[in-house]
Amino acid sequence: MLPPCPSSPNCVSTQATRRTHAIAPIPYRGSSTEAMDRIAAIIGSMPRASIVERGPTSLRAEFRTRLFRFVDDVQFELDEAKRTIEFRSASRIGHSDLGVNRKRMESIRAQFDAAAT
Repeated sequence: MLPPCPSSPNCVSTQATRRTHAIAPIPYRGSSTEAMDRIAAIIGSMPRASIVERGPTSLRAEFRTRLFRFVDDVQFELDEAKRTIEFRSASRIGHSDLGVNRKRMESIRAQFDAAAT
């Protein structure tokens, strides 16, 4: 389970129940190892991103904003039974992120899907 999103609008999660925070998980084919390798490669190619921790079915990363260097925390968890990648992306501080976390996660989803073809 991923931590719940706070009440502020600077978080998205595949496990959120509030519509403002909810986002669909990423389906994957192939092995869980291939899925995590693909996520790690995408994160590794993104500017101001660093992988903090990686396990066989999970990955934690930090993204820093360009201007003020604020940190956003991103977590990925594989649900092997559903063959989906669950995730959460949230700003550490502040109230609004102007949709940055949602846009980032949709970009990661698009890159993941493009790498699968």
